[in-house]
Amino acid sequence: MTGPIVFPDVERLVVDSIKNRAELAGIVVDNKPPPGFDGTRKTVLVSRVGGAWIDDQYLDQPLIDLECYGPDKTAAHGVSLLARAAVLTLREVGYGGARVVDVAEMDGPRWLPDYHHAAASRYLATVRLLVRPA
Repeated sequence: MTGPIVFPDVERLVVDSIKNRAELAGIVVDNKPPPGFDGTRKTVLVSRVGGAWIDDQYLDQPLIDLECYGPDKTAAHGVSLLARAAVLTLREVGYGGARVVDVAEMDGPRWLPDYHHAAASRYLATVRLLVRPA
């Protein structure tokens, strides 16, 4: 390939691709906490936490964390299962000129207390996307 590589915003790719799914109705999905966030509202926060470019395959491999919150541990776990299932269906999704080639779970949902929000219940999962940029 010649010319500049145009990387998509993979956080927005994930957020925009899953936030309006019926199974996530009533759950905030974004890459930033909503105003007044205290960790008790059903929320999925999407963050790129690493990954690398594979030059000879023209692929980006972003690692994405899904921080899943709820009013209690059981609810947060339920949010994590819904978010996990939604993200694993992103194979072949287009976003701008980019396309998701593959999705793989790197670390399934695990309980991870949030020490910044005392009342929060949180599960964390990490997925790897393979994205062919525009």
